[in-house]
Amino acid sequence: MPDDNNAVRKLAATNPGLELWWDSSPLVYDAWTKGPGKEFKDTGLFQVSDADDDSDDGIFQEESLLQGCTTNQPLVWQAIEEDPERWAKWLKNQLDATPGLDVQEAMWRLYIQPAVLGADMLEPIFLGSNKRWGQICCQVDPRNLTDTETMLLQARRIHSARPNIMIKMPATKEGIDGVRILASEGIPTTVTLGFTLSQLIAVGEAVEKGLKTARKQGTDLSRWRCCAVMMLGRFEDAPQLKNQANSLGIEITEADLRWAGIAIFRKAHMLYKKRGYASKLMAASMRLGPTIEGVQCIWHLEKLAGADAVLTIFPNIFEAFISTYKDIPIESRIEEPIPREVMEKLLRIPYFVEAYNERGIKPENFINHPALQATAAGFTEAMENVERFAADTINLAGEKHGDN
Repeated sequence: MPDDNNAVRKLAATNPGLELWWDSSPLVYDAWTKGPGKEFKDTGLFQVSDADDDSDDGIFQEESLLQGCTTNQPLVWQAIEEDPERWAKWLKNQLDATPGLDVQEAMWRLYIQPAVLGADMLEPIFLGSNKRWGQICCQVDPRNLTDTETMLLQARRIHSARPNIMIKMPATKEGIDGVRILASEGIPTTVTLGFTLSQLIAVGEAVEKGLKTARKQGTDLSRWRCCAVMMLGRFEDAPQLKNQANSLGIEITEADLRWAGIAIFRKAHMLYKKRGYASKLMAASMRLGPTIEGVQCIWHLEKLAGADAVLTIFPNIFEAFISTYKDIPIESRIEEPIPREVMEKLLRIPYFVEAYNERGIKPENFINHPALQATAAGFTEAMENVERFAADTINLAGEKHGDN
């Protein structure tokens, strides 16, 4: 039995197939373990040495309950922005080693390097689990969401940097087709920008086709896996949900918002289990709430307990969950029905109905989903920041060279 006061262990114990991942840059993990996270050293997330603050606490340990890491363009840019001198120096070394390096190539080297460092940090888990866990996700360029061939070229390059780098592909029609091809090549993927049941099922089906091809070709699948992401909070945060409810005279509470994302994930989980898809669901973009009787719950963890899925969790969500659920029992809830009165309300809202229906949205329209558009815009802005940083570093290096 798990420690009754250890919320993380209680959550992990609800299903042997449930995985807990770090939803942030691995480059901030060390600072978290020595800072805000230090008070949670007994949760099994990491080990802290009382004797040496310079120890390897920031390396993901094989014994940790954390089994992987997700990241994206904003998180990569955040890591660069927090230590620009370090990354400018690193990139200048690349320029010295490769004279004439252009901006695009410099951008890609700079963008991939944090994933390489993260993959090395996760290597103890990767090797200790016989390459079953210990992956980090690195995303293709969000400016190419409908260009399968370009995304495939990027995916192969990124994965070649380290064997435990999973490729984040978008849940657009073209991205999912790329996932099928990558599965046939044995390249692991995480499919991001997922907000609807249609997308999640399309991923599951595409993977099955890709694996069928892989087996015919004799492809090595020993390091392959695929996760299909439901971005819970980003789906619930989209203004269309509240705006449509308001126009219909429907009052949407904070609890209703959380139920909306949970309802889609639970239905997808049921269908994945029933159909035996080889891909695995991943719950991401978690939010706090709702607040009930003065207690801030974390339903995106509590209500998904017991899932055979990956739960990728922000540091602040970990902190709140550990504190709030210390004395609260955590049991499997994944197969519980959504309250009838909540479903009756949600099923009147077109934005939710489209996402909850397996055929609610056609693959060619995945790209037009409002939450996908808004999220991709943020990813694009961050990628352009990385590119601009590379260009500025090259220009500055050229100016200094000219001065000499």
